[in-house]
Amino acid sequence: MDSALPLLFLDVDGPLIPFGATRQQLPNGYPTYEAGRHVPRGVDANPLITRVDPAHGPRLTALPCELVWATTWMDDANTCLAPWLGLPELPVVAWPDPSAEDGRDGLHWKTRTLLNWAAGRPFAWVDDEITDRDLAWVEERCPGQALLHPVDPRRGMADGDFSALEKWLRAAAAVDRPGP
Repeated sequence: MDSALPLLFLDVDGPLIPFGATRQQLPNGYPTYEAGRHVPRGVDANPLITRVDPAHGPRLTALPCELVWATTWMDDANTCLAPWLGLPELPVVAWPDPSAEDGRDGLHWKTRTLLNWAAGRPFAWVDDEITDRDLAWVEERCPGQALLHPVDPRRGMADGDFSALEKWLRAAAAVDRPGP
């Protein structure tokens, strides 16, 4: 773990596995992919994994950050998705047990946990459920230290998402790593 790099919290459903588009939006359905030589365990159990573009793996590892799974897939993200994407085993955010406090003040149930997990490190969070309330709440608590990047779940991560992440992460890494 390179604590000098910003974190990238990555959700699965929506950002990596697109869903929810209508037949009018995608008349031929979602594209599907073959993983090449690594067919992970669990592909038969979750046929939606073939919607994950394996080319995302090299794009994610090229980003100047420490990748962290921030998904309800938990360790299944390492079992099923990491091999599919050609990623190493990544840290996984452990979610607290659901409580009456989840969703209070209109925040997403992940928001507080991710801020605590980052423990002051700059971070980007990629998810399809980020709201304006999450953006404002995080900005109040760590101005300029976080990028909450919502992804349209109907299309999943696209070139523009990777460009925005790369730009922000490079700037955040440069702040944390002053030159000689």
